[in-house]
Amino acid sequence: MEPVINFIKSVIENLNGFGFPFLVFFIGVLEFSFGLYKGKWPKNERFVDIACFTLPRLVIRPIVAYYGLKFLPAVLPGLKNTFEWVPFFWGCIIIAIADDLTQYWYHRLHHEIPWLWRFHRTHHSAPYMGMAMASRQNAIYTLFFSQTYLTTALVYLGLGIPAIVVRGIKSTITTLAHSSIPWDKPFYKYKILHPLAWVLERTISTPATHHAHHAATTDDGVGYYKGNFGNMFFLWDIIFGTALISRKYPKAYGISHYEGDQWYAQLLWPIFKSKVAGSELAKDGPVVRLDEPIAAPPIHHKSDEDLDEEEYYYRPNATLVKN
Repeated sequence: MEPVINFIKSVIENLNGFGFPFLVFFIGVLEFSFGLYKGKWPKNERFVDIACFTLPRLVIRPIVAYYGLKFLPAVLPGLKNTFEWVPFFWGCIIIAIADDLTQYWYHRLHHEIPWLWRFHRTHHSAPYMGMAMASRQNAIYTLFFSQTYLTTALVYLGLGIPAIVVRGIKSTITTLAHSSIPWDKPFYKYKILHPLAWVLERTISTPATHHAHHAATTDDGVGYYKGNFGNMFFLWDIIFGTALISRKYPKAYGISHYEGDQWYAQLLWPIFKSKVAGSELAKDGPVVRLDEPIAAPPIHHKSDEDLDEEEYYYRPNATLVKN
């Protein structure tokens, strides 16, 4: 058993070191090769995605972990490696639950509390899905990731190797769930795979369940931005009653009122404000209240001829309103 565990550790550690960046690069090449962005990646959106991908990984998370591991010995000097005796498997279970459950609630609260929503809005602004979306977040949202601090504490307590393993697995699952490559479709297409699909979609985030969370509308029985909050585990949505499983993909993504806020505003609001009038990220911008109707501005990516007079618009954290 020990050789198997050591092999798994080696594989995951390599995945974290060189494998994961290669995986992201490979997925990115596939997405572009098949034209899955469909021309929806203009210059401003590229800047948002690239800045959000690099800043958290190269600056924010390493700094939080570094200073966290410097701070903990000063306040908890006698607890270093306290959990070092915990077997590798159970260490992974502890880290996985602690990390992902705290992120579920952190994520959910940013959808349910109006003021917090603006820190998370960047993650939902893009009119497309792709592997870069996994890290497309406001930097302050990333800075206060609750699970970053909790995981740092557990590493100090002696669960360092399990933390590395869980990080590799979780990064892979969340990247694939955001990717525009619908890898889960065969599980729904072939009847023989349906039992496996049933288990899979209730355990981890898949493209179908997480794409639904990024949908531009909820009136089609597919989009569901008020649920499907799970990151690595979709199980939390099942447990807390926020799950919608349709096995279908949304026809449109993002938020219908999005007018292309500048990349620096999306990355560092409220330090930098958007210059788009009426934007939630602009100076004195509106705070969208949960279940409160709002006026929907025109959508520039659709011509007036394409708009049906009975068409409705949605805005995350707001109820259905008629234009």
